Amino acid sequence: MMSESLTRSISGIVYIALLLGATLLSSISFKILFVVFMFIAVHEYCRLAKLKTTVPFIITLTGFVLFGIVTTSAIYENLLLNAAALFVSVGLLVRLFGKSRIVVSDDNTKIVQLIGYVIIPFLLIIKLPFLGADYNPYVIVGMFVMIWANDTFAYIVGKSIGKNKLFERISPKKTIEGFIGGVVFTVAGAYILGLYFTFLTPLQWMGFAAIVAVFGTLGDLVESQLKRKAGVKDSGNIMPGHGGILDRLDSVIFAVPFLFLYYQIILYVS
Repeated sequence: MMSESLTRSISGIVYIALLLGATLLSSISFKILFVVFMFIAVHEYCRLAKLKTTVPFIITLTGFVLFGIVTTSAIYENLLLNAAALFVSVGLLVRLFGKSRIVVSDDNTKIVQLIGYVIIPFLLIIKLPFLGADYNPYVIVGMFVMIWANDTFAYIVGKSIGKNKLFERISPKKTIEGFIGGVVFTVAGAYILGLYFTFLTPLQWMGFAAIVAVFGTLGDLVESQLKRKAGVKDSGNIMPGHGGILDRLDSVIFAVPFLFLYYQIILYVS
């Protein structure tokens, strides 16, 4: 048990150091890291969906060449990508909360879901720090700090006082109390973050945090549903004790289309 906890801790520290280090070092190291993450996540999705990787990898590479290598602030390009991801996200939420138990078996439908659920969100993450023209790594750092804060406080509050299940059919351990606690503490922490990262106001950061906490939690449930249908515990095993890249980034990739839209509105309206 001690060895397992130690492995998990070391793996988590390496992941956080790699993510923060690459993001803060330069825009090039940031892009390299996330395009690697994107390919790994696509491979893991194909494993869950029982898809061959050839066509998905070609689509992933094409997407990165078209939208990731040269990041622009072209509003129509961004809105198009954003709309496509939101369309698939809404579809996944309908399936999550709906009573239908339809299993997607058609390869073309799986590929469309892959594009909207994995590939475009990763492209949006890569584009996010460039929305203000100059590379701003702190919007990425802020996003991940909020995701980690939400996960941490949802766990602490849920463990301490959680009694009512949030979505027992998909994730038996999550509680309503934990969810509310995660949202409240993340939003409160965002106010403090706004005092240091002043490119957004504290109030704007609080809106940012609410989107991250709510849709991040939904993203975790969506991926849990995909894993349940695939009959696996983890999406992969690249991170000892944590599973795969999809397991670590499921909250972020689901929240980022909503976050990207919010951030665009702030930049273009203000």
